[in-house]
Amino acid sequence: MQSPDRSIVRETDAPTDAPVETLDVAAAGPPAPLRQTLELLPTLDDDAVLVQYNDRAPQHLYPKLDDRGYAYETVERGDSVVTVIWREP
Repeated sequence: MQSPDRSIVRETDAPTDAPVETLDVAAAGPPAPLRQTLELLPTLDDDAVLVQYNDRAPQHLYPKLDDRGYAYETVERGDSVVTVIWREP
């Protein structure tokens, strides 16, 4: 059976054969989700995909990802918002 994280990755343009890491920041109030995500990304392998679960679209994160050379897509899933983040090739 496929993991829910891998299923979400397949809905985006992220590499589907990459290792997947998960970060759930839905219960964390601002600015914790932004900080936690930006602290975690540089520790991941360059080919890894991060699946971030949040309670809203991380609008302040997007320009920071752009500046750092990451691609991303956000998908709404019921009560949560899932942002898939990967390094541009």
